[in-house]
Amino acid sequence: MSENTVKAALRAMGFPADEVTGHGFRATARTMLAERLNVAESVIEAQLAHSVKDSLGRAYNRTEFLVQRRAMMQVWADYLDKLRTGVVVTT
Repeated sequence: MSENTVKAALRAMGFPADEVTGHGFRATARTMLAERLNVAESVIEAQLAHSVKDSLGRAYNRTEFLVQRRAMMQVWADYLDKLRTGVVVTT
């Protein structure tokens, strides 16, 4: 999905350009998953499609963390559902 598609969807939902960006949602999710939900950063980075930083790591690291990513996405969905319904989330 292109960045413009995400922008258009956010505007259609009523989010103003000076308050919300698609990348902002990614940053928020990345922060909350690591800080509040204790998800391993390597799993988060794989989900966000960030590459391994060093050249040797890219050459040898073929991990995809599919099982962990599925679990992470369920934890994230459950967390958002709690927030949506007004449950006070403490972790």
